[in-house]
Amino acid sequence: MKERALGSGQAVSAIGLGCMGMDHAYGPQAPREEMTRLLRRAVELGCTFFDTAPVYGTANEELLGRALAPVRNRVVLATKFGITGQKVVDGKPVNILDSRPASIRAQVEASLGRLATDHIDLLYQHRVDPEVAPEEVAGTMADLAREGKILGWGLSNAPEDYLVRAHAVFPLAAVENQYSMVYRVPERGLFDLCAKLGIAFAAYSPLGNGFLSGVHRKGQTYPEGDFRGFMGRFRPEVMDRNEPVLALLRETAEEKGATPAQIVLAWELAQRPFVIPIPGTTKMARLEENLAAADIVFSAGELAALNSALDGIHADETHF
Repeated sequence: MKERALGSGQAVSAIGLGCMGMDHAYGPQAPREEMTRLLRRAVELGCTFFDTAPVYGTANEELLGRALAPVRNRVVLATKFGITGQKVVDGKPVNILDSRPASIRAQVEASLGRLATDHIDLLYQHRVDPEVAPEEVAGTMADLAREGKILGWGLSNAPEDYLVRAHAVFPLAAVENQYSMVYRVPERGLFDLCAKLGIAFAAYSPLGNGFLSGVHRKGQTYPEGDFRGFMGRFRPEVMDRNEPVLALLRETAEEKGATPAQIVLAWELAQRPFVIPIPGTTKMARLEENLAAADIVFSAGELAALNSALDGIHADETHF
């Protein structure tokens, strides 16, 4: 497996594994024994970058802690702080945010226990807390790093001005935002900022919540707890508008002897040297397929043609 570097200097596999779907957002909790086998197989295949968060269910961190304990020194664990629960407002769930220093410390200690480790390799602020300045959050991260509790830190879905202010106090190792062929927002400024500051970009939902795999159909029903049942990305009219992206993927995949999902991940890797896709899966075959995408290389001409074709499609970036 090829490697890429976080801004902290830590080396990680070019493609990581997002573990959210094992417990959250895509239906019932996946069987623990199966997920343990999948996580260990990922390491066998060269994957060293694993992403979790308490809001995915504390069982998610516990799963990684148990499954990866035998290979702890070979992997980079990323988890998060800042969302301490949810409440219902006008019938919709709303995150409860808390990034006060004392709360951060309590959240970190809880994660360390669940992950069965003495340090967190990469700790993200999951969402910005409007009540706490970025300088104060970054200062707390610097303290935790000096204490050996974390090796690096990052931000998820933070405004660019917040990122700059935080980075000035304690340099960021990574930012984690959505990025895919149907959500190219990071290309419009954030990528250039990451390049300027030496920050890695972890791409979540790199396959558009599975849309770009081409296996989802209009009107498809999803199990209880699977948020694709109400995501805007899977509304029939949005899927229709993004069908040309799937057609382009099918054509490119046939030319390269790959799958559409592999083309997407290889395309993301080719965009910038600091982009690290973290696709999630609970299926062994999909894991092997996704990680093999790191070996697909586009020539300069192929990449230019693919980008030009995507620019002409103007994908519908509706997702929530």
